[in-house]
Formats: sequence, C-alpha cells, structure tokens
Amino acid sequence: MALNRPEWVERINREGRMWAAADMLADMVPLDFDGLVAAARRQTGLSDFGEADWVEPLEVLIGSLETEAELNLMGRLITRSELIVWLANRLKITDLVRRHPEIREEVIDRPIFIAGLGRSGTSILQELLHQDPALRTPLFWETYYPVESALSRGSDARAQRLGDEMVTQWIRITPEMQAIHETAGHLPAEDASLVTFGLLTDVIPSFFNIPTYHRYLYRADPDLFYRNHKLALQLLQWRRPGRRWFTKSATWHLVNLETLFRHYPDARIIHTHRDPLRINASVGNLLRTFYFQRSDKPFDAPGFKALLDGSETARLLEGVIDLRQSGRVPENQIVDSLYQDLMDDPVAALAKIYAAFDMAFDDAAARRIGEYLAFKPKHKHGVHRYATLSVEERAQKRPALARYQRHYGVPDEL
Repeated sequence: MALNRPEWVERINREGRMWAAADMLADMVPLDFDGLVAAARRQTGLSDFGEADWVEPLEVLIGSLETEAELNLMGRLITRSELIVWLANRLKITDLVRRHPEIREEVIDRPIFIAGLGRSGTSILQELLHQDPALRTPLFWETYYPVESALSRGSDARAQRLGDEMVTQWIRITPEMQAIHETAGHLPAEDASLVTFGLLTDVIPSFFNIPTYHRYLYRADPDLFYRNHKLALQLLQWRRPGRRWFTKSATWHLVNLETLFRHYPDARIIHTHRDPLRINASVGNLLRTFYFQRSDKPFDAPGFKALLDGSETARLLEGVIDLRQSGRVPENQIVDSLYQDLMDDPVAALAKIYAAFDMAFDDAAARRIGEYLAFKPKHKHGVHRYATLSVEERAQKRPALARYQRHYGVPDEL
C-alpha cells in the first residue's frame, strides 16, 4: 500500500526540511529533558513527579529519538506534544494519589488480560468484550486524561473531546491508519497507552524507529510497567467501582506473564492465536505506517528481523508454551482463542471464553455481539492492503512455526 500525506501535512514538513537543512529544526521544536519537564510543570502548576523511576527511560528515549528516529517537523510537533502530555499526567497522578492515598487500596479483582501477537484478533476481541455492561476497559480518551476521568467519574466532556482530537490526529495526518486500526477517543485502548506516564511502555517503539530505546525497554525490569498499570486501574476505579476490568496488549504480556501474575495473581488470560506469517506481514505494514506519520526515513525492514523472521517469532511463541507447561504460571487461568474461530463464529468464540472463566453468557450477550458487528462490518474504513510472503519465503519460514501451530491448532493463512 502506497503511503501519501495530506497536502497540509506535506506543506508543514516542507517548511521543516528548510529548518533541518539550516540545522535549526531541533531548536525550533526541542525535545530536551529540562525543557519538556519545565513545560509539563507550567501546564499543570505542579512540580512533584514522585519516584524518579521515569527519569532514565525518558533520557534513553530522548537520546534515541534524536539520534535514530529522523523526525520531520510534524513528527517533532506530535512527539513533543505527547511527551508533555505523558509528563503532565505523571504530575497530576502523583498529586492526586498524594491527596487521596486510598486510591492505592483499590482492589482489582480477577482482571482479564487479552494477550497475543499483534494482529491476532486482540483488538476486535477487546471491542466485543466492551459490549458487556459488567466489564470495563480503559478508553483512549482516558489514557490522555486519566485524572480528569477519575475525578469526573468518566463524565468530563471537555477531556473526552480533547482526548478524541488527540488520538484521531494520527488519522488526520495519515488517513490510511483508519483502515489498519480504527482509532477514536471512545474506543478501547491498549495497556501500553495506559502507562505512558511511566515512560517505559511498548507503545513508544511502535511510533518510532528507535532501536536503542527498544533494546532498553525489553531489558528493563517489567515490574515498573505492571506497578504503573495497576495504579492506573486503581485510579480509574476509585470513584467508579463495580465492574470487572479487562485490558489488552500485544506481545508485551506474552513475554512477561510471570510478572503479570505476580501483580495480579487472580488474573485471567485470553491468549490469542493466528498464523504468524500472516501476522508478521500485517504488523510490518502497521509499523511502516506509524513511522511514516513522523519521519521521512524509509522503513527499514531488515532492522526488524526479530519481527519478520519466522524463527525469531517461533522462539517467542515456544517460550510461552514452555512457560505454561512448566507450571510457573497458572494454566487453569488461561484460555486460548483462535483468530479463525473468532472470524468464523464470534458468538461461539466468546461463549467459550466466558465458560472458561465461569462468566454468564446468555442470549442478550450473543445479541450484543451481533448488533455490534452489524454496525462495524469488516473493512468498514477500507481494506488493509499489504505485501505477503512469496511461496519460497513461506516454505523457508513455515517449518520453524510447526510446533506452535500444531500445539494450538493454528491453521495456515498463507
């Protein structure tokens, strides 16, 4: 799929290229640590960021952005805005929890986590569970304004409008995104977006070609991610109790299941499965589109060998099989969901999940799913087109995935 920027975006970036040629772009839109911190403090009128566990991640991120991402003018504008929002949220969360320490006493009871490789049905599964009035998941606007959501019990109309405008800016800059991954303020968000205030989250390398930060993220202690994750849920639940949480992530939860269960020992996991060769082609195009929003640098597919190489994906997936079989995580709290089953019969696929978790699934639940899917038919916003593997490439990569596909009964899609 060819990527093209709207004319207004291209005009902005043309002006930025002039500044870049004169070595002025970084000064015109700075991403320096002290300047970002000062801007967040000015915006909120607050100064206390709490524990300093965010400092090193931000320093690594800024260094990686400046030396590797090759941001254009629009990319720098978006990135500076997002970094200030994340830091401002940290200030506001720290302040609110200091004034209301009871927030940390909120019990997150039997949360449900959707975990699987990207493009394996995690998003549509999250949207279908979102139709259940007994369940709750973070919405995109709440990830931008978590304190405003908590204080208003989810009814802050201004925060909802601004959050929607911020998240849909991605679509205004790169309209092709809507066909790949529908985005709006009222839709469910990923866990990675929920914890941006910690500056250690896998949503960040999804937006930029920043291998240094990516390596740092996956070598860091995931305990920080899950501490921030739990605090965010406690904050949002504080004045709106009564519904059971469910959230979703792509690869992050799969590679950190043991840490997840340490923080949420009564958690339930929905492990999604799809042909990894189909997944990798789709994820590669998604990343290419995200990077195009912010950089003129050509997408470097060889730089994503770990993502695109079937053997690397196989090692990750087999590691999860071994972990589950070892008894180090509670296998009876995990249910498997095949993408093909979800596409063929979504009602039956959801009924299986509900039964595994001893949750009631009745005619009303089936009707809600049918009504939602009728409103949101496949390809509602256009077809996501991307290059797939050649016959030779498939023959080369498929054998490495045999154990995974056999273990879960995952059919070939290519």
